[in-house]
Amino acid sequence: MIGKTIAEIGPGDHADLVRLVEEDDIASFIDAVGDLNPVHSDAAYAATTPFKGPIAPGIFTAGLISAVIGTRLPGPGAVYLSQSLKFVKPVRAGDTITARVDVLEVLRERNRIRLQTVCVNQRSEEVLSGEAWVMPSKARVVYEQRPRRTTRGTTSLAALALGPWTLAAEAARLWAAMITSAARR
Repeated sequence: MIGKTIAEIGPGDHADLVRLVEEDDIASFIDAVGDLNPVHSDAAYAATTPFKGPIAPGIFTAGLISAVIGTRLPGPGAVYLSQSLKFVKPVRAGDTITARVDVLEVLRERNRIRLQTVCVNQRSEEVLSGEAWVMPSKARVVYEQRPRRTTRGTTSLAALALGPWTLAAEAARLWAAMITSAARR
């Protein structure tokens, strides 16, 4: 990946990425941020909502915009300054989402770019729209992409050493969720 500087960016430039949204992606995101809203994880509850089934958290989809900004345009070294979002349609496991950014404005003297941000599903239906302000790196950043981090099947010494702590943290998270759920009743 190569990050672009303000001198290399102009109105009309664009970049995108395509991602198949899987149930495990949504579950991992929910666990990572603690969003226990049952519309995202409880199929029985979600069936009673206008969505008729579980949907991904909107901010999960917005995260795909962040991925385009951080890896493609402007790329590594960029700083995400602000984002407006409109969630237009739900995203579900099995959807293929294309996240795209288009450069609308370049403020060279302030080292800022304004981007139109859009996500569409496999039917070309807009699921998210908005605008972002981003600060590209002042120097060109060349970054070798590392493989996605996972703990499944990991046998490194660090994973073995941290395994009990990971289980303890997960048990504490589940205990807190149970207490919170019981307190609401």
